Amino acid sequence: MNQPGDHSSDLGLERLAAVNLNLLVPLLALLEEGSVTRAATRVGMSQPAMSHALGRMRRMIGDDLVTRQGSGLVLTPRALELVAPLRDVLRQTAQVVNFPGFDPAHDSRTITVAMTTSTAFVVGPAVARLIAERAPNATLRIRNFVQPQPSDFTDDGVDVVLLSEAFTSPYPRERLYENRWVVIAHPSSDPEASALDLLTSLPHVTYDSRQRVAPYAAMDAHGVQYRIGQLISDHLLIPHMVATSGGVAVHTLRVAAAMRERVDLRIEEFPLPISPLRVDMVWNPRLADAAFIAWLRQILVDASTFEPGAPTVVGTSSAEPHVARGRDRPPASDSRLPGSARSPRERITNRRRARPPTGHRPLAGRDHRRRGGAIT
Repeated sequence: MNQPGDHSSDLGLERLAAVNLNLLVPLLALLEEGSVTRAATRVGMSQPAMSHALGRMRRMIGDDLVTRQGSGLVLTPRALELVAPLRDVLRQTAQVVNFPGFDPAHDSRTITVAMTTSTAFVVGPAVARLIAERAPNATLRIRNFVQPQPSDFTDDGVDVVLLSEAFTSPYPRERLYENRWVVIAHPSSDPEASALDLLTSLPHVTYDSRQRVAPYAAMDAHGVQYRIGQLISDHLLIPHMVATSGGVAVHTLRVAAAMRERVDLRIEEFPLPISPLRVDMVWNPRLADAAFIAWLRQILVDASTFEPGAPTVVGTSSAEPHVARGRDRPPASDSRLPGSARSPRERITNRRRARPPTGHRPLAGRDHRRRGGAIT
């Protein structure tokens, strides 16, 4: 017969028995949301019930936990210390009680993915199609942002944020796909003009942002002269404007290729060596369902796979596409690139000689030339 062991070093079950452990769930919700209203909604409580629970939590912990600051709440130092251990405890509790695992065939949750409109334009349709096929009872919610805020990574039920490397993240990132830079122009542009010719002879349509974008930094570094003709606050609108009203722009291949299915657009390789734009997955740190995360990750990977039949670039969508000629792909050492001279003296001379065509002089002031914004 088993004899009772010595439990003198136990957690103190007699003390825990006197504690209402049911408060731990709303406590974590309150600490994560920083709002009584949002915390109550998250755990299915009324706001008065959550306010009453907050009073009991304060007495249990012996700390105010949250204090009023302006129109919102801020966590006390003690509350900040509690967030991580509370998450661990409740995750382990969920495993102990053996909650049913994620079953996409029957799950009816709302799946929330946050991203820019350009990213949604590229992967959104495939994400929607795959979720509808693999989780027929689920609801997809796509949230858009222009400049991600801290709350975009955690609030309103977001599961994952798709974020380009142009933006910073307070949480770990996981690479999803790469998107290389291309030059886009109106289909009636000179078919003999190379990508570099287009960039130096036509007015640029760019995203209206002070944040630098890599292609413009590369052009500046090589002394390439260009003129900004239009500044647009919606970067997804840029290919449409170029295709319908002319000019030239630097954009990403996946957006340009998807837009070319809708409007006639000329796409050329960017003529300078440059790294592609990378898009990452940033998971909500509060999301604890490992099976669901693995499933949704595979959805996103499948949705972002570039179709083999997609244009590698070049030409327009007309019946007789523009054929890329050798001069349309100038190597980095092409003598027409001001920054490609073999010696510093040649580089300076070339920069002095580089002049835009008549009627397309760069606007005065370096600040305006640096308005090429982040494209995602």
